[in-house]
Amino acid sequence: MASLRPLRTTSALRTLSQSTKPSPYVCRRITTTPNLQHNTTVDPSEVTHFNALASTWWDPHGSSRLLHLMNPLRHTFISRCHSSQPDAPPTNHKLSYLDVGCGGGIFAESAARLRGTGSVTAIDPSPEVLSVAKAHAKRDPGLVEMMGEGRLKYLNTSIEELPLPGTQRGRQYDIVTLFEVLEHVTHPSPFLEHLLPFVKPGGWLVLSTIARTWTSWLTTKVVAEEVVGIVPRGTHDWNKYINEGELREWFGNKEGWGNVRAMGVVYVPGLGWREVPGSEGLGNYFFGVRREGEGKGV
Repeated sequence: MASLRPLRTTSALRTLSQSTKPSPYVCRRITTTPNLQHNTTVDPSEVTHFNALASTWWDPHGSSRLLHLMNPLRHTFISRCHSSQPDAPPTNHKLSYLDVGCGGGIFAESAARLRGTGSVTAIDPSPEVLSVAKAHAKRDPGLVEMMGEGRLKYLNTSIEELPLPGTQRGRQYDIVTLFEVLEHVTHPSPFLEHLLPFVKPGGWLVLSTIARTWTSWLTTKVVAEEVVGIVPRGTHDWNKYINEGELREWFGNKEGWGNVRAMGVVYVPGLGWREVPGSEGLGNYFFGVRREGEGKGV
């Protein structure tokens, strides 16, 4: 049993877990009042890292291979979140998506092609990666038409710089997605706080990330980065991983958020990603939380 060990934060900061009892995982402190420069949670070193990988984003056998293989499960999990609602959305309602940290557009493109999609706004702070996303979308006449009509937008911006709902250019979305992003954020609490206003009442915040366990350290840092090399070295920082229970408790303290859903997934060589019930506490997992209230079509 490992004892609780605080991250590099001051003792006055609130944590996701208030318990002082021994835990099988190291408790990550999520800062609520960090000393952020330029009012942003974007880590410049992370942007630099992914800028360097931009050219390989759409190579199905390259450094983003695992993201391509995971994409179908993203849609599966979103569908399950919707099916868990007591009031199903009208079949004629077209969903609006905000894809935060969209990278090269793997999810954004696939979401835009769905019959039930009204619009997709995809944002990322990396200009090189956004250029790749836009160039790839232009290969599909259908996506070109959507971009021309403003139903598929790629914006080189951070969530902090996106106009807030209620302002002239701000809006809310049925689904806000955050896939494989949170484990690259140094200050997750203020980052999540910035996301919350963009979710419509009745809408969903859906994310995928990695639990901070010895298993995830072995699989993501040792095997994936060092031994097999399927992920570029330095892609992950194990100290930034967040456990499902920590997220669940954080949202449990947020008024107006509930109906939490989670799904653990495991990568099986030769088979791809597979759902493994109860594996949320081991490594990769999906997490969804619904904003209370009733919005149009949600």
